[in-house]
Amino acid sequence: MKIGQTASFTKTITETDVYMFAGVTGDFNPVHVDAIQAKESIFGERIAHGVLSSGLISAVLGMQLPGPGAILSKLDLKFLAPVKFNDTITATVTVRELLPERKRVIMDCKATNQDGKEVVQGESVLII
Repeated sequence: MKIGQTASFTKTITETDVYMFAGVTGDFNPVHVDAIQAKESIFGERIAHGVLSSGLISAVLGMQLPGPGAILSKLDLKFLAPVKFNDTITATVTVRELLPERKRVIMDCKATNQDGKEVVQGESVLII
């Protein structure tokens, strides 16, 4: 790894993804799964769980950079905008700092939608 190195993963978030995530986590908040109640929310429609987007970041960290064997020690994220059903989200991580003496790497993390709008931003610390 080197400072500035990046990796990304892109996925379109479907209604099925949201319902499966709700089933796995138990988070059946109506803003995610009830179209009638979600219509009355500040978003006006159902949206994906914010943590579902962070899972895409986790996929990049665990599978690409640093990749298999790396352990997530810290993930600090801000959720900036809703992810709507059928949005295509690209999660990107960038090496910011290498701490070889501690066997750690600090990464900048973000997720953007198909329009280039940032929906999540933050940082992660991984044990490598």
